[in-house]
Amino acid sequence: MSAPDPAAIAAEAERAGEVLARVRGEIAKTVFGQERVVEQALACVLAGGHALLVGAPGLAKTRLVGAVATSLGLDWKRVQFTPDLMPADILGSEVLDQDASGARHFRFVKGPIFTQMLMADEINRASPRTQSALLQAMQERQVTIAGQAHDVPTPFHVLATQNPIEHEGAYPLPEAQLDRFLLQIDVPYPDQEIERRILIETTGPEEAAPQAVTTGGELLRLQALVRAMPVGEKVLSAILALVRSARPGASHDARVNAHVAWGPGPRAGQALMLAARARALLRGRLAPALDDIAALARPALVHRMSLAFSARAEGLDIDSLVDELAAKAA
Repeated sequence: MSAPDPAAIAAEAERAGEVLARVRGEIAKTVFGQERVVEQALACVLAGGHALLVGAPGLAKTRLVGAVATSLGLDWKRVQFTPDLMPADILGSEVLDQDASGARHFRFVKGPIFTQMLMADEINRASPRTQSALLQAMQERQVTIAGQAHDVPTPFHVLATQNPIEHEGAYPLPEAQLDRFLLQIDVPYPDQEIERRILIETTGPEEAAPQAVTTGGELLRLQALVRAMPVGEKVLSAILALVRSARPGASHDARVNAHVAWGPGPRAGQALMLAARARALLRGRLAPALDDIAALARPALVHRMSLAFSARAEGLDIDSLVDELAAKAA
């Protein structure tokens, strides 16, 4: 395979920057503030991955997913996850049909997962059995029903939401599923000025709506561009150092070895490589820098790690620990 032409990548990146600026402008019509959250959500999609949005109710998570899908020109569907939701409610099921001659046959009725962007709202409210229905589609871009594989559309992304406050009637996501999410994006409360704007602009007779800027085909080309962007040796070394330093038994940090139950696997490094490239593209750069790794360390690692019980006694916080590890890796 021939090496990518740097001049061609630069020209394509310049065109992509203009398109992505328009995409962000459309999202800003309906999602106020939250620039970091919007940037990370777009970076996740440009990297070809799935995102887990974690935040209290009423912070525009659903609105964000709709705005991202609409501005990128993607079909999208929303599934409200509840304790009685079944896998067939997401994947679809086979129904028995009878034709004019009286012959019977099974016909597959596709579920809502057959869309370009699926919003799994409050994903942790469904049972582990239902949560696991997403695993194959998230990793392999297909689902298997009655032994028959069915491809989901391309591009395909899952943007799930989770409420970190309420735990009654909720099921923690299994580690295997958490690892399928490229990034975990924390959605904070808005500051006072943004909240004032929300009050004014969302309680009037009309609200602005985002318009499509790209199409699914154009998004695939943007994702290919992200994968073609070069990564410098310093950035690559920082990613390796950060991921490996977060694993107990392999880390040079005594706190990790003593108080981290399990650490990030190779998917964490892949997530950082891709998301850092996408963030650089969103910021008009042709290659990722060390500050991209520092900014994405938490979203890429926190949900792929778990602290041991002893960490509480030491007052160890997973977010602060990842920040310190990222600073040392850089």
